[in-house]
Amino acid sequence: MTYPYLPPYNDLMPRSPHELAALLGSRICHDLINPLGAIGNGVELLRMSHPKSPELELIADSVAHAQARIRMFRLAFGMVREEQRISGREIGSILEGLSKGGKLRFSWSLPVEVSRQEAKLLLLLVQCCENAMPWGGVLSIGHEGVQWQLSGQASRLKLDPALWDGLPRGEPPNSPSPAEVHFALVPQMLEDTGRRLSMQSDDETLKISF
Repeated sequence: MTYPYLPPYNDLMPRSPHELAALLGSRICHDLINPLGAIGNGVELLRMSHPKSPELELIADSVAHAQARIRMFRLAFGMVREEQRISGREIGSILEGLSKGGKLRFSWSLPVEVSRQEAKLLLLLVQCCENAMPWGGVLSIGHEGVQWQLSGQASRLKLDPALWDGLPRGEPPNSPSPAEVHFALVPQMLEDTGRRLSMQSDDETLKISF
């Protein structure tokens, strides 16, 4: 009898605390996606069998937003490998879901396919922009050649120097809160993807490229 090849035990273990945290993120998001999907299916059945109402539309938008946020968290905080790819359509569907029930609106022009590592970095920076635009606004995302651009427009911005100043130098902030953990992960992903980040801002506009 022959047995399938299994890699050495050490090869199956995370190589760093960073990878262990990513595996934990993948596990949590994986376990939450299915029940949220079931709730979404239930809401769709209600919409088919009941008259349209503001209350039902609010529930539907909230569920769509929650589903998109879990999908974003799974990619932004979960485990990804260098060779993995993701379609631009999938990223666009996440952004579309985030627009429902949220203050921030998105516009995007994405390539057909990108590496999951680049998508991970992109969605971490989307969350950074959410922190900078807590009162709402429009975040535009584009891709030209090999470069990504994010452009945020809002009536007011909230740019905490302790979070933002170190990012162009690839330096994580000191002691970020749980709501700011994505800022701490951006420098590592810049290193993993071989990218450098540049940014410009004024009172109403934030522009990021990498």
